[in-house]
Amino acid sequence: MRYAFYDKKNRFKYFFDSSTGGYVRTGILDENGRDTGIDPFMASFPHLIDVGIMGHCIHGKTGLCAKAGVQCYQSGLTVEEPNMELEDFEMIVQQCKGKVNQFALGGRGDPDQHEEFGAILKMCVENRIVPNFTTSGYGLTKETAELCKKYCGAVAVSWYRSSYTLDAIKMLLDAEVTTNIHYVLGNNTIDEATERMKNDDFPKRINAVVYLLHKPVGQGKLSNVLNCEDPRVIEFFKEIDNGKHPYRIGMDSCCVPGLVNFCNHIVPEAIDTCEGGRFSCYISPDMHLLPCSFDQMHRFAVSLREKSIKEAWNSEQFEMFRSSLKNHCPDCGVRDDCMGGCPLMPEIVLCQRKEKRNEEIN
Repeated sequence: MRYAFYDKKNRFKYFFDSSTGGYVRTGILDENGRDTGIDPFMASFPHLIDVGIMGHCIHGKTGLCAKAGVQCYQSGLTVEEPNMELEDFEMIVQQCKGKVNQFALGGRGDPDQHEEFGAILKMCVENRIVPNFTTSGYGLTKETAELCKKYCGAVAVSWYRSSYTLDAIKMLLDAEVTTNIHYVLGNNTIDEATERMKNDDFPKRINAVVYLLHKPVGQGKLSNVLNCEDPRVIEFFKEIDNGKHPYRIGMDSCCVPGLVNFCNHIVPEAIDTCEGGRFSCYISPDMHLLPCSFDQMHRFAVSLREKSIKEAWNSEQFEMFRSSLKNHCPDCGVRDDCMGGCPLMPEIVLCQRKEKRNEEIN
């Protein structure tokens, strides 16, 4: 179904198609309801929430991620906390009903391994929220794939370069689930990423490959962060810019500075920079609202035991996070396209422009 909304406070309209995931925002509307072409900075309430239902990873002690070359930013190897209780999840849903379009289910481990996973999916759909999630695929079953077909908008399988990766993708595709691949881009994977893209070397029938920038958080190493002066980075974005593929290409908002600086054929309307604290946020398994899931130190966290989601969204902590996106790189001609990049980790911003000014916020 298609839904239309009007954000009165910030004066823009947005549209969401729950069957396709299509999502469009207008510019700020003037007093006559005409689109000014100026992008709204934020929404009155998040449109998408990353809900961390997993407090621990059942694969953590096996080193599944590390063996696959993926450095877990949630520290799944070392941190073990309880999974989110179904009652807490229900509280979140009730506050979001009629306001939030999608939940991205996540946390410290595969969401499909949550003990109440089926109930969580059902609760989302009954309250007109589309659930999506990412999995390693290691413990995925045919029964879970059927649940995904019934309830989920899309499922992403992390590219773990293993037989279980391919098995999970096939299982989901056979169940007619919209299936994506999530591929983490770092110094240890960018050569493979470019080569696979050039050769269309991903499983047939997938919907998209979504590239996620490696971050030095949790077990993520600084040495694996890409450098914008690396010729391999330039080659990768050149392939993004020029390539035609049998599947869609997506990138997380952390990659937007790379798109802005290295691509010539990407229309600005097709990209959206950091949405943290603007149109999206993260809820941790222990019920804290954060602008972004990569704030693993909880510098901008607000307890949902003490405040509502709306109150946390309008809190001083969130406004402090937003200030970075409002003020960085004021003299840059493409500032509106990337807003200076990541407010948390300036070292990941793929930009070498002389106007770059985005020191880490404290």
